[in-house]
Amino acid sequence: MLKVWGRRNSFNVQKVLWLVGELGIEHEHVPAGGPFGRLDEPGFRALNPVGKIPVIEDDGTAVWESHAILRYLAERYGGERFWPSLPVRARIEPWMDWSQSTFQPDFGGGLFWGFFRTPEPERDWPAIHRAEAACADHLQLVDKVLADRPFLAGAEFSLADIPLGSCLFRYFGMEIAHPYVPNVTAWYERLCAREAYRLNVMLPFDDLRGRLAF
Repeated sequence: MLKVWGRRNSFNVQKVLWLVGELGIEHEHVPAGGPFGRLDEPGFRALNPVGKIPVIEDDGTAVWESHAILRYLAERYGGERFWPSLPVRARIEPWMDWSQSTFQPDFGGGLFWGFFRTPEPERDWPAIHRAEAACADHLQLVDKVLADRPFLAGAEFSLADIPLGSCLFRYFGMEIAHPYVPNVTAWYERLCAREAYRLNVMLPFDDLRGRLAF
């Protein structure tokens, strides 16, 4: 049975569990990281030498780094639906990497950490406002892309939607200024209609407010 290591309130773990849900893979979830610890245990370090979540174990194979895991699961279990031909993947995979390299640092590392997870007296407001503006710019770009399609890579839900989509529940749930992005909003509503998204991404996160460490 597939085993998924990580805490459910981690962005990167949610990406993995969302895809596991979409694919209907029977699995075991092992809480790890944050209050659950275990990341420095020799057994865990044997799976992932850098000691971070998520990690999966699948029939003797360990995979770490969330996007490597997404690609692995899609190829192993997703068939043509989630692991299509190379020309089709060429429209999908750039969105995965753009989300991780461009949006998530400004949102997760800048806005969510700087505003939500940092206690109010310690917040760096100029940095927060810069991250807020950067996220708005990114989503306005995405809004233009979504003007003629329901999902990031085209007519069908794909891996392209998971990395950025996993951030939106928290982004729209935070008390910040949100840009006018009607196409992104409609896309987000389509994601919210998916059972695997509701079960694995739309989870309470208020326990992280003002919490710099576990």
